[in-house]
Amino acid sequence: MVAVDRSGLTRTTEALVTAGALGAVVATAHTALNLRLLRRPSDTPPVVAERVSVLVPARDEAARIAPCIASILASEGVRDLEVLVLDDGSTDGTADVVTAAAASDPRLELLDGGSDDPPAGWLGKTWACHRLAARATGSVLLFVDADVVLAPHAVAATVALLRGGRLDLVSPYPRQLADGPLPRLVQPLLQWSWATLLPLRVAETSPRVSLSAANGQLLAIDARAYARCGGHGSIRGEVLDDVALLRAVKRTGGRGVVVDGTDVATCRMYDDGAALVEGYTKSLWSAFGSPAGSAGVVSLLTLLYVVPPAAAVLGPSRRARAAGALGYAAGVTGRVIVARRTGGRPVDALAHPASVAVLCALVGESWRRKRAGTLRWRGRGLT
Repeated sequence: MVAVDRSGLTRTTEALVTAGALGAVVATAHTALNLRLLRRPSDTPPVVAERVSVLVPARDEAARIAPCIASILASEGVRDLEVLVLDDGSTDGTADVVTAAAASDPRLELLDGGSDDPPAGWLGKTWACHRLAARATGSVLLFVDADVVLAPHAVAATVALLRGGRLDLVSPYPRQLADGPLPRLVQPLLQWSWATLLPLRVAETSPRVSLSAANGQLLAIDARAYARCGGHGSIRGEVLDDVALLRAVKRTGGRGVVVDGTDVATCRMYDDGAALVEGYTKSLWSAFGSPAGSAGVVSLLTLLYVVPPAAAVLGPSRRARAAGALGYAAGVTGRVIVARRTGGRPVDALAHPASVAVLCALVGESWRRKRAGTLRWRGRGLT
């Protein structure tokens, strides 16, 4: 019979929980600092005199695109606005919705993307964005997803931040609307992740491509910088095209950053849990570079945000339970301050350990589907 050194196991558990709890405390302190430094578009931007091209790729968005287009056309403070929508092989009447809007506003033009699949090596969205940019005539290209609704000052404020900040790319992160158990668990992690893990002001000036965060839901780029980095042609096969585009800009000497877009745009990415699973699994495999990178991130998140709360309840000693409670409180605090800044629900932060656990499970499922060759999005396979 093998004797079990329970005191040794207890000390090991205490050390592990304490490390996780202290890591969560440091991460939340970094979150608070980041949010103090986070850029925010002005509520009263100056009038934009240059030509701005707003580019909307759309595939089967008939149920959601009308509010998006209406909000773009209602933009204030932009003297010369061009709005191009590319219908990417929709079968649900998306083109009809856009055509009806274009009939009353000459600034809006619908482009027929055809029904064929993208050329070899291209993904559907990158191909659509490439074709939109090729037709655009503005000095600023503003990419907007069809499920985004802009505030009246959003376009002018985004361009003002791009120019005033001497940036080549700026991505105001919209307020994320989420209803239902799974969206409420997972969606708040979007803003929390970069607010917690990315040193924003360092990322803004650093040429390191690893220090990059962006959101293609609302993304502005200088037209010359876009051409210089090769545009979407240089990232044609990238699932996370927004982050990839920022990295391409950095590789060619440009600067860009994610900013707080809470007051300029809203987005409801997913209507239910099933849609969320499909959306996340299509891209999470590529978020951390490799299986090893994904495993490392999952392990770190688990150590910081799952192990401490578990120990707070099940820890083998008072010290382990106390450290676990501290770690849980730190994780919840980080989520609460992000929610208050970005228009989320602070009460959802109480489920932060479950949120992180679900995200880690989605990372694993994404890799499983990638290896099985079953990844799909918008009816198209992803290789």
